Amino acid sequence: MVNSGKGHDYEEALSKAILFFEGQRSGFLPEDQRLKWRANSGLSDGWTYNVDLTGGYYDAGDNVKFGFPMAFTTTMLSWSVIEFGEMMPPNELRNALVAIRWTVYAVDAPNTASDVAGETAAALAAASMAFRSSDPGYSETLLRNAVKAFQFADNYRGAYSDNANVRDGVCPYYCDFDGYQDELLWGAAWLRRATQGDDFLNYIQSNGKTLGAEDNINEFGWDNKHAGLNEVLDGNVDSLESYKTSAESFLCTLIPETSSSHIEYTPGGLIYRPGGSNLQHATSIAFLELVYANYLSRTSQTINCGNVYVSAQTLRQRAKRQVDYILGDNPLGLSYMVGYGNNYPQRIHHRGSSLPSIKDHPQHIECKEGSIYFNSTNPNPNVLVGAIVGGPGEDDAYADDRADFRKSEPTTILMHHLLGF
Repeated sequence: MVNSGKGHDYEEALSKAILFFEGQRSGFLPEDQRLKWRANSGLSDGWTYNVDLTGGYYDAGDNVKFGFPMAFTTTMLSWSVIEFGEMMPPNELRNALVAIRWTVYAVDAPNTASDVAGETAAALAAASMAFRSSDPGYSETLLRNAVKAFQFADNYRGAYSDNANVRDGVCPYYCDFDGYQDELLWGAAWLRRATQGDDFLNYIQSNGKTLGAEDNINEFGWDNKHAGLNEVLDGNVDSLESYKTSAESFLCTLIPETSSSHIEYTPGGLIYRPGGSNLQHATSIAFLELVYANYLSRTSQTINCGNVYVSAQTLRQRAKRQVDYILGDNPLGLSYMVGYGNNYPQRIHHRGSSLPSIKDHPQHIECKEGSIYFNSTNPNPNVLVGAIVGGPGEDDAYADDRADFRKSEPTTILMHHLLGF
């Protein structure tokens, strides 16, 4: 969808979506950093464990780097490049690869961390595919480490947030609410795709049932990989045909005309699920629709949804509707991408964006001294170009309110899906 449509400039939106990640960077920033208000930060990360953890991304509007969503973000950035990289302008493909490379991971034995390690394995395996043509040596290194991360995930089974020394730091923000089993399958799926070998195919065949592969869970996001897993495991192998069936069953639930439809929409047409940061659902579902549309086009197939046959064109049109809503085709005429169009959120819930840059305010700002900026009604001084906020409620309403973090906070898990557009 990069160059399609007359109503919106998708190439501009793609460029700004990738630029957003530069505003989330931690560590020593390069000379070609484009969002100049962001400066070096987090330069001692990892020192208490004698490991260098500088770099990576702040997950949202705070100054925290959570490994679980960061790994998922990397997986999805890489999947975007694998699936849509050939359609990206060369400079934006390069920027996307730079964004993938700007990540950092650490998993500590012998603590249980199947979810984080499994997602890290998926991220490294997917990234190895993204870099295979442009940097084969780096690609091989990523794949070797993906195998090691997966072995850790499988050997030390359990959720990372079950560890007492981790729980208080990650809960309730990024607790593993849905179990670690899907991450084991997700990591194995990406390793099977990256290696094309039998080892991980055998693992999936042997462990799929006990790890919940047959669970009919219509969800996809940082904590639940089932709907995405079914698309990564295509039906080219007879024993994986059930995953293809599950993928198509999920997509049928998104079509209002089908008998299995159960998705909710706002009056303005946005996919809606309760819980805040609603645009993560709209973007993730739209991404899966586009990926499967490509599969249908390659194989000249349609989806049989009982009373309706769904084509690749139908899936693309539905995904486009969600993207267009985000970019401004909604009841408020508001672009939910910062910096895109003339009317977008000015007061996003984001510390780096709402505090003055150190380049403009070199004096130290104590923690409690930031309240004056948080409570200000003025627009944020630093524009986080490309950020997508949590988005409107079920009634399409959105107040440009910095304090309403469920609607006004951007996150990395919202952004990576948009690279397919």
